[in-house]
Amino acid sequence: MRVAIGCDHRGLEMKQAVMRLLEKAGCYYRDFGTYSADSMDYPDIACEVGKAVATGSFDQGILICSTGVGMSIAANKIRGIRAALCHDTFTAQRSRQHNDANVLCLGADVPEAELIVDIVNTYLATAFEGGRHSRRVEKIRNLEGNPR
Repeated sequence: MRVAIGCDHRGLEMKQAVMRLLEKAGCYYRDFGTYSADSMDYPDIACEVGKAVATGSFDQGILICSTGVGMSIAANKIRGIRAALCHDTFTAQRSRQHNDANVLCLGADVPEAELIVDIVNTYLATAFEGGRHSRRVEKIRNLEGNPR
């Protein structure tokens, strides 16, 4: 699996932990930044990671900011992206099974951050179920003007 990963300044420490997790799992990943704790604008990173996933250069994306909300909003503006903000393993699993999410958004400053290993592992290990969910994902694609 090829994973594009990025964060803003608030998500730097968590991003480093997630990259170690990806290495252990044998996943190929590319770090799209940020690379320091200096304040920066999260939409810039969300755009880079989102485009990398939307073009097919990467299978999945992971974005991290303080709450995960900003990254989720920004990434979902990119055609072809279905970014899911997940604070637990249940939503991580369902985002893949039912919504075919292709970008996982995480919050570095939320209480659930201690579950990060389980959330990322669950998200990456879960496949899209297809079936009736395919029809719904297709409707999402149609909403963004990107029918397939």
